[in-house]
Amino acid sequence: MITTLLDIVHIFVCAFLMLVVLLQQGKGGGMGAAFGGGATAQVFGGRGAGNILTRATAVCAGIFMLTSVSLAYVSSSGDRDLKARIVEDQRKGKGNEGTRVKATKPKPAAAPSDTAPGAGGK
Repeated sequence: MITTLLDIVHIFVCAFLMLVVLLQQGKGGGMGAAFGGGATAQVFGGRGAGNILTRATAVCAGIFMLTSVSLAYVSSSGDRDLKARIVEDQRKGKGNEGTRVKATKPKPAAAPSDTAPGAGGK
């Protein structure tokens, strides 16, 4: 439930962040001029749109980072549960299937004799 909610918020914030960044007017005009950057200057004043877009970018970036960290934490909770279960099974003596066993060195074979059996010494 919480993962789904975080996913939805994360996707919307990501899309809104892309939109806000693209609408900002850079030194060369950028995409803000293509989408009516001059009209926003008339509505919000000369610097008003820049401040609003800058603040919206900062807020969206903060929310994006929080949802990213939250999603990473929630997705790793399954790993923590699995690790705790493995440790508990090893304490009980059940979890030895995947452990390494130290290999023993094979005994050297007997030295071959010069005469083959059944050769008879001809």
